[in-house]
Amino acid sequence: MTTQVVTLKATSTVRQATIKFAVNNISGAPVVDGKNHLIGILSENDILNLIVKYQDQLGMENPALYMLACPMDEEIEDERVRKISKEISEMTIDEIMTTDVTTTTPDTTVMEVLKMMVEKGLNRVPVLERGVLVGIVSRGDIIFSIYRRKV
Repeated sequence: MTTQVVTLKATSTVRQATIKFAVNNISGAPVVDGKNHLIGILSENDILNLIVKYQDQLGMENPALYMLACPMDEEIEDERVRKISKEISEMTIDEIMTTDVTTTTPDTTVMEVLKMMVEKGLNRVPVLERGVLVGIVSRGDIIFSIYRRKV
């Protein structure tokens, strides 16, 4: 379990979350309130689904040339694409986060968490103690634990 958890606030923007993911080399993060209570989770998949949704709304002949043609923080010539990029960037996390989050507790075994992750296709599971986020278990945490004790 990772106890130094990178978290997001519901009022954070997609741009802020994306930057936090890149800087911390993570693919998702729990969304918490001011008392560190879990209110949702955001993953790269949530952000990518949002981009696909907006791309489909553009209805352009060759969509690959538009939404991902240049970074969203650069000046974009096409007015429709620029408007959508701005809308996505400024959208708040609470608009796209997953609120039905599978969680675990500190006393759950690694194998139980692993089975949960595999069965539900999860990449991370927040760890709660009395409703408060105290850690997170990622697939990477489990992979690391397989060998660290064997060296």
